[in-house]
Amino acid sequence: MSGLVDRHISFLEALRAAGLPVSLAEDLDAVAALRALDWDRREVVRAGYAATLVKKQSQRPTFDALFDVYFPRMVGDGATGAEREPEMDNAQALSDFRAELEAALAAGDEQALLDLAAEMVARFGAMPGRGPGLSSWSAYTALQRVAPGELVDRIVQALLADGRQDDEARREAGRRIGGFTGLVEADARRRIAEEKGPEHVANVAIKPSIDRLDFTAARKADLEQMRREIYPLARRLATRLTQEHHAKRRGPLDFRRTVRASVSTGGVPLVTHHRPKRPHRTELVVLCDVSGSVANFAQFTLLLVYALRDQFEKVRAFTFIDHVHEVTPHFRPGADPADVLAELAASTAHAALWGRTNYGRALTKFEESYADALGPKSSLLILGDARSNYSDLHLDALKRLAGAARHAWWLNPEHRRHWDTGDSAATRYGEVVPMVECRNLAQLGEFVHDIL
Repeated sequence: MSGLVDRHISFLEALRAAGLPVSLAEDLDAVAALRALDWDRREVVRAGYAATLVKKQSQRPTFDALFDVYFPRMVGDGATGAEREPEMDNAQALSDFRAELEAALAAGDEQALLDLAAEMVARFGAMPGRGPGLSSWSAYTALQRVAPGELVDRIVQALLADGRQDDEARREAGRRIGGFTGLVEADARRRIAEEKGPEHVANVAIKPSIDRLDFTAARKADLEQMRREIYPLARRLATRLTQEHHAKRRGPLDFRRTVRASVSTGGVPLVTHHRPKRPHRTELVVLCDVSGSVANFAQFTLLLVYALRDQFEKVRAFTFIDHVHEVTPHFRPGADPADVLAELAASTAHAALWGRTNYGRALTKFEESYADALGPKSSLLILGDARSNYSDLHLDALKRLAGAARHAWWLNPEHRRHWDTGDSAATRYGEVVPMVECRNLAQLGEFVHDIL
């Protein structure tokens, strides 16, 4: 029993480390739910944990990956693997395996695909004799050797024969191969967890939940998932802000009216009177570095800002690499900021004039051409990693811009430990404008809430 308790505690600690907010109360809810469930039915246990611990659908992939590591469906090769006769790992064996995999993918046989994923890692992903600290299993090696992606056309043909339309058949074939790739990666993680312990896999191989995933580390599929999360995030933020504004709608105490009203109660101020609170909404000016991987960060910040544009009196957006362009007119009502930025990136008019990022030149050009964008009602928000290729930083220009605005902030998508490494001028720019680490959606949401 103590082994199950230890495994339960380790699992919850791994969830928290991956960004899932699991409280003590939810821990106790999970224990209460599991006491009523059959522990010999693994998917029932998974559902019980998920019902008590997972708050958002975006957290489910991380939860499932960690559950599979801490509560694996089998150990080693499983019973079927132990009973299977050893086979030669040669060209004919690989061809026979691919034929079996093709049939299972065409039929959509989920149990067969689970078994084939385990067999594939065992036969084609084993890497014995590696050096100390290195794993003996590799999903990448197995996938490279079997190359399931090369089976797409054959699976499409099988689906067409079943009456599917061409576009539908290709989408379904891609989905099935993507799902099988995930099964292979999960089985490799399971084997590594047996070898090195689940904590090692949780720390090294499991991606954090999508709202905790770094913008600069996100893959294409992650970026699509982040985009889907932006608008629910904006709705939650707007609701939270509305509730807080209502709670603070009273203005400062009107001392004269309060004293005058207290005359009718013998000088005791039973009721306080307040001055009307003057509504204030910020004019936001956003200056975005759109070079390289920083462009993803700028894209999601603009997506969130434009999803919350009703919270601002006015929004003006500018992009730069080494020269500044105003892009506000491109964000027409209903326009998707991600599509707008993609169009601008493809436009020669918005390309880098000198081929590399230059913050100093961008700041001076902004001051020369758009100084009127800033004023006593405006807030300046700079987005970028502060890496200026060792060029002149023009701190004086930044000081003048920050001085012209009511507030100024700088969001940096790099981890703080990377600031001031290489060509980073994070600390020097941060001495002029407060620099905030903003690596993921969770940090971005909290920052936007705080400035509003």
